[in-house]
Amino acid sequence: MAKGKTYLRKNDQVEVIAGKDKGRVGKVLKVIPAKNQAVVEKINMIKRHTKPTEMNQQGQIVEREAPLDVSNLQMICPECTKTGRIGKKYLEDGTKVRYCKNCGEAFESKA
Repeated sequence: MAKGKTYLRKNDQVEVIAGKDKGRVGKVLKVIPAKNQAVVEKINMIKRHTKPTEMNQQGQIVEREAPLDVSNLQMICPECTKTGRIGKKYLEDGTKVRYCKNCGEAFESKA
C-alpha cells in the first residue's frame, strides 16, 4: 500500500491480524496516513515515563496507545460482522463508498 493511502477511518471497528495483540478488536482513534499507521483503542499499550513539570507535581508512568501499521489491521464489516478486505466503488449518484468484499454491502463510516 502506498504511503498516504489507507482504507481505515476514525471510529472504524478493526481486528489486529498480526503482532502481540493478534485477535483483539478495537476502535480506530486516529489515522496517520503519512506514516501508514493507526492508533487503536486499548491496543498496543505502552508505558511513558513523564517528568514532573511543576514544583508540586509528581513524575509518573502513563500508559497509552501507540500507533500500529495499517497492514496489521483488518476492518470488521458493520453489515456482516466479519473481518474482510475492503474495496472502493462509485454509486449511481457518483459518490465514492467503501464496501465489504465478503458480503458486497456498501457502508458509510460513522465519523
